Amino acid sequence: MNKKEPQALRRPFIKELFRNNRFNLAMTVLAALLGAAAQLVISWLIKEVADLISGDSLYSFGTLLLIAGGGFALFALAWMLDRVFLSEFRAKAMKQYREYVFDRLMEKGIQAFSGENTSLYISALSNDVNTIEQDFVGKLQSTIQVGITFVGALGMMLWYSPLLTLIAIGFSLIPILVSVVLGDKAAKAEKNLSDQKESYTGILKDALAGFPVIKSFKAEQSITRLHGRSSESVADASRKRTRVNVMVGYSSGIAGAVLQFGVFFVAAALALSGKGITAGTAIVFVQLLNYVLGPIQTFPVFFAGMKASFSLIDKLAEALRKNVPDEGETVAPDLTSGISIRDLSFAYEEGKSVLNDIDMEMKAGGCYALVGGSGSGKSTILNLLMASSRDYRGEILYDGKELKTVSASSLYELVSIIQQNVFVFNSTIRNNITMFSDFPEEEIERAIRLSGLSGLIREKGEDYLCGENGSGLSGGERQRISIARALLRKTPVLFVDEATASLDAETSFEVLDAILKLDGYTRIIVTHDLDESILRRCTGLFALKNGVVSEQGSFSELMEQKGYFYSLYTVAQGA
Repeated sequence: MNKKEPQALRRPFIKELFRNNRFNLAMTVLAALLGAAAQLVISWLIKEVADLISGDSLYSFGTLLLIAGGGFALFALAWMLDRVFLSEFRAKAMKQYREYVFDRLMEKGIQAFSGENTSLYISALSNDVNTIEQDFVGKLQSTIQVGITFVGALGMMLWYSPLLTLIAIGFSLIPILVSVVLGDKAAKAEKNLSDQKESYTGILKDALAGFPVIKSFKAEQSITRLHGRSSESVADASRKRTRVNVMVGYSSGIAGAVLQFGVFFVAAALALSGKGITAGTAIVFVQLLNYVLGPIQTFPVFFAGMKASFSLIDKLAEALRKNVPDEGETVAPDLTSGISIRDLSFAYEEGKSVLNDIDMEMKAGGCYALVGGSGSGKSTILNLLMASSRDYRGEILYDGKELKTVSASSLYELVSIIQQNVFVFNSTIRNNITMFSDFPEEEIERAIRLSGLSGLIREKGEDYLCGENGSGLSGGERQRISIARALLRKTPVLFVDEATASLDAETSFEVLDAILKLDGYTRIIVTHDLDESILRRCTGLFALKNGVVSEQGSFSELMEQKGYFYSLYTVAQGA
């Protein structure tokens, strides 16, 4: 990647901070101008008061007092503008940034997202957003004010004494050099901390999601050690970041002190030698140096924070650009002939084949079951039918259309999937069925009736809050919500991937029975549950073994063959 490419990727993210936000920024800049003007007026007053005492001022005490009132009025106006517009600028900037990132995330396809680490995005929208707000957006206005004051102070210094100003500029090279040297170190330290927080977020997410597994296998100590190591990595990265920031702060402070004392002593020497510098000029130079010191002390910290923020944005932008273009033909959302799989082979890793020369024919409107042992390739077939990858050999045909030529968005109008792990939002039952979209009431009622949710609705009501990931519902109720979602979408093809694996026998039968009763849908079911009353109602069965179709036919036909499926079924009945 060349140097210009990260800037191009970063640019739209930075634009979101300022989109429709320029008026708020302009008002904060105006406040900065007024605040800077007030500070410079006060500095000028200090000189004139000092010269008034020594008899060198051209202004009376009353005039200076009146000007001082005007300076404080500028301060008050700046404060009011900041109070109204600065908070609005920061809040709107970060709101737009978060929404833009989330919108870009939602644009990713299943194929691109399935192989990614979700912790990166969780960290980017939590830890990293806080860093960007604190170190870049939050310091932008104050840095602008310091910069304006710097320019004004430098102009006044040149007016009073060009020689002393040149000496001050010479001393200023020291802190500028500090800023250049330490800025990159701060950016690297911030990125390292972000990486460690991302890793920690991943471990924390896994520990919470796998809590039942951890407890049942008595793996608390092992997981605690993993958590401890990750936590220590975050702490170590935080220490390094703090050390760098302390180094930046103290180095800038020391360099600023050298500048201030150096210029002060030179000014005193010039005043004592009668070089045309009054006592008031010497004093005001010390005062103005504070405003020259401001940028020298502030800019290194701000630019270090800005570079660190940009590095976080660059990391996110690089991840979000990794997407698979949604290219291909748009197909009608109906299936008239069926789905054909011919000579299908697939491997997640080169040289480690998962599917080998699969041939399957599934007619429209039929119900087909994929059975077999764990790792036989059942779920992989469903994933490929959902276009999770296009790196397969052979053909997958929907009504004769090769899946590789069909756009993903068009495919999702044709198919829906019910999975073992149903995600339920912490919202109402109705919202979880409709996925927060509007549908005609009669269609919602139909989906509720056909999925077997009528009893739940009568008992708890449509507005019942399901809890985090459906914690307020049983496994069967969550699966029925998943079925209702698919029915409401009215896609003609319905995939069911081990949807009853975690359910008891009675609930499993009820869920599969509800799916089998859905006339007019093409259903492909991956199931571990070899219930005769369910399998006899399927149009056809495919028994998979080690990535190949070992047998296919109706339940009766496979039982008569007394082959692989017969063995699977016999073992299941004896379990």
